[in-house]
Amino acid sequence: MSIFYAFHVVTEHRMYLGQHIIFDENHHNGVYKRVMDKLPVVNDIYAHPDKYTEKELDYPTIVALRELALEEVRVKKYPSYPSRMACLYVSNDLQTALDWAEYFIKIGRPTFQIVKIKVNGNIFTGDAVKCFDATIDKSSNLIMAERYWRNEDNSPDEPPINEILVSGDLEVAEILKEYGNT
Repeated sequence: MSIFYAFHVVTEHRMYLGQHIIFDENHHNGVYKRVMDKLPVVNDIYAHPDKYTEKELDYPTIVALRELALEEVRVKKYPSYPSRMACLYVSNDLQTALDWAEYFIKIGRPTFQIVKIKVNGNIFTGDAVKCFDATIDKSSNLIMAERYWRNEDNSPDEPPINEILVSGDLEVAEILKEYGNT
């Protein structure tokens, strides 16, 4: 664990100066809830894949399959890395956070603030390019999840898109920009 600062685009609900957010094995983020809501479907897919070979999966189910594979590999091989379901997604610099905020606003995601976060915890810099569309084949999902956590270099025609995951004790150190209720 170490202390460092990062920038976060606030999209679910406003944060306040001095607020502490804990992310660990007992404190999860919104990804966790969305994945757990799909757990019965995921379990059925893996138990009865033949039922799903001709079906097109909805996006939340594809995400749940991916995130569960990512979590299984993380727990087994990379337990010191933050869980994608118990972390805050942050940026190293303000400009990157501003770019993400602009993107979120463009796609219609409610965007409230950009805050500077004091992180006392763990960090993992991943590559969003390696966030795969999961399938009904669990072994394929686990292979792709391993690729994400290994975070090896991409091919030259596939530049990385950094996504930084932080967990531990997170404190809102500064509110840098307010967006209103967009």
